[in-house]
Amino acid sequence: MRVHLVVPIIALQFLPAPAASVVDYECTTTATGQKQQVKVDVELTVPARAAVGENLTIGWRGTYVAGAELRAPSTGLDGSLKLYAYAGISKIPRLTSATGVGQLGTITPGQPILLPTTTVNLTTTPPGKGEGEVHAAAINIGPSPQEPLIECEVKNKSALTQYPLAVGESDGATTPTSSPTDTADDETTDDEDESDATTPEVTTTVTTTATPEGGVDTGAGGEAGPDGRALMLAGSLVILSSATGLALRRRGSRRPALRRPGQ
Repeated sequence: MRVHLVVPIIALQFLPAPAASVVDYECTTTATGQKQQVKVDVELTVPARAAVGENLTIGWRGTYVAGAELRAPSTGLDGSLKLYAYAGISKIPRLTSATGVGQLGTITPGQPILLPTTTVNLTTTPPGKGEGEVHAAAINIGPSPQEPLIECEVKNKSALTQYPLAVGESDGATTPTSSPTDTADDETTDDEDESDATTPEVTTTVTTTATPEGGVDTGAGGEAGPDGRALMLAGSLVILSSATGLALRRRGSRRPALRRPGQ
């Protein structure tokens, strides 16, 4: 009997310690430096598979361990504050964390700050393939990630539950795409066809006006200007002179011929 009892006891000594889901935090109020020891039972929901270059979402839910809640400073916290939760990622190149934001309710000075009652989605984008692990990480409270009013750092990181994460190639990585050069040629052809079809024929009509500038202002009227009237007057004089000469010639031709004496 003693032999059978010793074997299980020896075997239990070499079993790995169970991973803890309870995270021990040391939370610091940035304005005053006040520190609090807080315990949060964190549950992470990690997808079975992730893809390179695609959005990865990890679910985060946290509940306080009774008697170890995070309390608001006695001076109170101003503004609409949010919870910023983080998850650490290891063993995958260039992928170290995921982060998400959750809404907090009304904060009363000196009272526990209630954690979000719904799942907080932590997101990141894997840049490459790998087999890694995910664990709970820091939480902060403030109006934005860059302005934390309370910072909570993990104290028992080595004891936390590690969730496996596999990142592989995207399913759409080998999908054929059209050649950029062909696409550019097609677009150019379409533009040229559209330009030929929609460009109207332009016809220019030139109208020549015979009325000289200033004709109306000088009172000439019609289509005759000062130069036109001078030419008409000169032409009339020529015609009149020609008519006078012709009349004199005709009158001279009608006189009887003079007879010389002796004829």
